[in-house]
Amino acid sequence: MSRDLKIRGYTVGQSPNPPLWVALAALLVALLSDRAGAVNDVARAVLYVALVIWAYEEAARGVNGFRKALGAVALVLIVFAVARALG
Repeated sequence: MSRDLKIRGYTVGQSPNPPLWVALAALLVALLSDRAGAVNDVARAVLYVALVIWAYEEAARGVNGFRKALGAVALVLIVFAVARALG
């Protein structure tokens, strides 16, 4: 039994892979920690790194064009989010 979300045989969603699990855990820590604290800063850094790894993997090795485009768009959005956070 496949756990992939398919529309007309086209994979549009899959169960989270390790980089996404790490990103979700880091997001949870960031949300639960003090915004001005070091724990929040580390959690946000881990979140962004894990998302970049996930997005790169999707863009480079996605199972179809949709997943590859999803990864590429995510990479662009992450760059803008980091630039906004630093600026």
